[in-house]
Parts: sequence; structure tokens; C-alpha cells
Amino acid sequence: MTVEVATIFGSPNIGVYVFANNKLALLPPDAPPKLIEQVREVLKVEEIVLTTLAGSRLLGVFTAGNDNGLILPRVALDNEIELLLKHTKQAGLNLEVLRDLRETGVGNLILANGKGCLMGSILPKNITKVISDVLGVECLVRNIADLPLVGSLAVATNLGLALPPLVTEEELEELSSILRVPARAITVNRGKLFLRAGLVANDKGAIAGGDTTGIELMQIQRALFP
Repeated sequence: MTVEVATIFGSPNIGVYVFANNKLALLPPDAPPKLIEQVREVLKVEEIVLTTLAGSRLLGVFTAGNDNGLILPRVALDNEIELLLKHTKQAGLNLEVLRDLRETGVGNLILANGKGCLMGSILPKNITKVISDVLGVECLVRNIADLPLVGSLAVATNLGLALPPLVTEEELEELSSILRVPARAITVNRGKLFLRAGLVANDKGAIAGGDTTGIELMQIQRALFP
């Protein structure tokens, strides 16, 4: 599996702007052509969708999901939902807009792969069933290092789980058990702990922020593709 580095709009926080699973990737309409091609080659997705969410470029913040479905916040615009409905249907994915949920940064608050799902404790417990139905896996309420931003702190694929070094060894093992993949503590972008902000990955490859060091790239490889 290939692990490369990239920047977007002059920022190493590529995961804020890009979402990907094994089937498709979402990028802003004005994403650099070089990055679009890099996503296509490294992540080997079947389709790249150029879109905004809530009129914003912050696709990684406003999208959560796995290979079974995508979850969007209530602030997604009708034309954006219509576009994504078309593409998710073609890819065989569920799509759910959480219209009654106050929180909008679902990508920061939900962490999922094809084997399990976590949501931060800031979210109401009554949405776990909706999330489980959309993503096709059990959704548990669980923070990471006592922080509800589980989608920001970690990156999960169907092969591995990357966690920040804030977690204890016991917590690492527990989270590994929930998502049913090996887990490893790493950093990105020269020591940054919010891994998802600086990392986009699926089962075929990963793209890290441009500030990520060679040692961190090796850590990513070991964590996500053991």
C-alpha cells in the first residue's frame, strides 16, 4: 500500500478537506488537479466527487462513513445532497442526513470502518441505531482519551487503526477490539495528535499532510497496513 504526502490550499491538513472510503472520494470543486490525480492513484477509488458541503470546502469535517454508507449533517444543502445521492446510489452506498442533530461536524465525532463504529459522547445516544443502520455496523458511544472528537483523533480502515499517543495501552487494546483491527499510536504533520486532520486513508493507500516526516510515514504504514 502506498503512503504519500500532499498539501491542499497551502495547508497540510488534507483530512479537513477530503473524505474517502474504498469506493469514492469527496474533494472540493477547486481542489488542485494534481491532488485529484494523486487521490485517484494512491487511494484507487472508483469515483471522485467534486462537491461542497454546507457551501464549504470542509468535506472531511462534514462527512462520516465507511464502505456501506455516508452520514451528512443538517447543514448540507439540497443540491449537495442531490449530487451525493446520485453518486452513492451508483456506488451502492446508503446516505443519511442527520437533520435533527444539532452538531454539524459529524466527521469529527464519528469514527467507522467496515467492522465497527464509535461516536463521541457529545452526541445523543438515540442516534446510535440510525448510524448503525446506515453504516451496517454496531455503533458504540466511546470517547478517545476522554475526548469526544473520535473522528478527528483517529483514522480507521478495514486493515488497521491509527490512534494518537494520548491513549493508554489499555485503551488502545479496547479500541482495537471494538473496530476489530490492529491498532498503533502515531502522529502526523510533525507531532500533531489530531490524526484525521492530517491523514486520508482507505484499504489501498494513504495520503498524509505535507508536514509529515519520514518516520511518521513509516508509522502510518505500520498502523494502517500491518
